[in-house]
Amino acid sequence: MKKIGFLSFGHWSGHPAYSTRTASDTLLQSIDLAVAAEEIGLDGAYFRVHHFASQLASPFPLLSAIGAKTSKIEIGTGVIDMRYENPLYMVEDAGAADLISEGRLQLGISRGSPEQVIDGWRYFGYEPAEGETDADMGRRKALEFLDKLNGIGFARPNPNPMFPNPPGLLRLEPHSKGLRERIWWGAASNATAVWAAENGMYLQSSTLKYDENGKPFHVQQAEQIRLYKEAWKKAGHKREPRVSVSRSIFALVNDQDRYYFGQEASRSDKIGMIEQDKRAIFGRSYAAEPDQLIKELAQDEAIQEADTLLLTIPNTLGVDYNVHVLSSILEHVAPGLGWR
Repeated sequence: MKKIGFLSFGHWSGHPAYSTRTASDTLLQSIDLAVAAEEIGLDGAYFRVHHFASQLASPFPLLSAIGAKTSKIEIGTGVIDMRYENPLYMVEDAGAADLISEGRLQLGISRGSPEQVIDGWRYFGYEPAEGETDADMGRRKALEFLDKLNGIGFARPNPNPMFPNPPGLLRLEPHSKGLRERIWWGAASNATAVWAAENGMYLQSSTLKYDENGKPFHVQQAEQIRLYKEAWKKAGHKREPRVSVSRSIFALVNDQDRYYFGQEASRSDKIGMIEQDKRAIFGRSYAAEPDQLIKELAQDEAIQEADTLLLTIPNTLGVDYNVHVLSSILEHVAPGLGWR
């Protein structure tokens, strides 16, 4: 059994072929897609977060709305760039969204990736401390977020408050018990995957990672996951670790599928520079008839290592087509791989 969710980047544009012409289109269709995904038996609805772009940004209003209209599906992010965040305000937003969904939030966070503008977090009012890099700042904020999610009081109460205070130091409210244990870290390297395990976060590994040894993408990702699991065990956490991997997978079951994605079938891993000094490897897309797709996916070592698979979707093609894409995987592919 494997959990299967979708991951939407939430694009919109005035392009005539897009079903998402505006931000409103994307937000409302995201809600509708999550509702439909729950109805067909999908396990998760996840959303990417980007700033200064025609894509989904602040996730908590969307996650709260989905939480109010669904009852079972996991709701999450992949990932929130912590360089842009106020960790304490984020604790309040996340706590509220998790309570609305009755404990179904699965928040993916990270130190962030290259963005649309130079040092965009500076426009949000944030600067690395002396001697820090922006990556250091992102990880520091992540640790503060994790600490405050524990719900332990830390703020000295006013002796003359507007409303009566409980005894002792005050915590942030609303507090959602258990959310601290449902935080995921998006790791691009083996080292940060180990760091995530040491700090009790689940692991999100996307369709790219730093190229650390020249091996095929899925092999490097599987190695990363195994290192994470070893570090989790060594850290002595009492709960079981969770790992998600993202993939672009399309079962070609009709002419529309072949028109949109038939050309994806011959794709292979790609190498590129994600940052000035960081060589990255990008995993291939999968697009084939279901029987062939099952054979190819069975060889993907990282998918075998993960308990959760996030299917990246073409959100601009609309709710109905994306429900078809997801249903095709559940019906024609997942059973043949033992995922269902």
